[in-house]
Amino acid sequence: MLPRAQKHAVAEDEQRRGTLDPRKVLTGRGAGQSRVTLAPGQIVYAQGAAAEAAYYIKSGWVNISSVVPSGKEAVVSIRREGDFFGIRSLITKLRTASATTLTDCSLVRVTRSALIRILREEPGFGEMFTIYLLRQSLRDQSNLVDHLTNPAEKRLARTLLRLADGVDGDDHPHPISAPLHQAVLASMIGTTRPRVSFFMNKFKRRGFIEYDREGHLVVRRAGLRRLLQQ
Repeated sequence: MLPRAQKHAVAEDEQRRGTLDPRKVLTGRGAGQSRVTLAPGQIVYAQGAAAEAAYYIKSGWVNISSVVPSGKEAVVSIRREGDFFGIRSLITKLRTASATTLTDCSLVRVTRSALIRILREEPGFGEMFTIYLLRQSLRDQSNLVDHLTNPAEKRLARTLLRLADGVDGDDHPHPISAPLHQAVLASMIGTTRPRVSFFMNKFKRRGFIEYDREGHLVVRRAGLRRLLQQ
């Protein structure tokens, strides 16, 4: 049982987060907004296309990838429900990456001008959006440090932790509902598919991951956390 003062603080925090819920502003019905429903494997936008809008994910998973001059394609990130993507459209004219759906997706498309207007007129949304960008920047920085300093096995473990739901220290199984093929994981951590296959089999033997009846990858976060601390 939480003390009364702590309960009150939790209630205030939940109420505050509710006022910052982007779904209350990005309904898909406002000026410059539209709803987009896509099936798995569809292109939301392509690298090099005009960057005219950002997207908010109401449900589903989206793969963000970029092709470098040598012709190699790298998975930059994977976005899911509650995430934004394409937000560089605020400052760039062309897309620097491609976005493709991994699952059925429900998105809200908001044009550059509409997003700028919302940021000016909705202080709560502006605060939420700023915090989101800061957290994303910290995650990107952490990912870069991880990529430069850790071996592939630990990079894979950290990637699976990021993609699984749940909280740190929770050892309950948490499924990753997106169909993450080993080639995608290999591209994300900068190694080969056979290496990913080797590590995934190792994780499975140690009880860190499993597969449910629907074929979804299930992660035990605490086990992978222990691996990262070694």
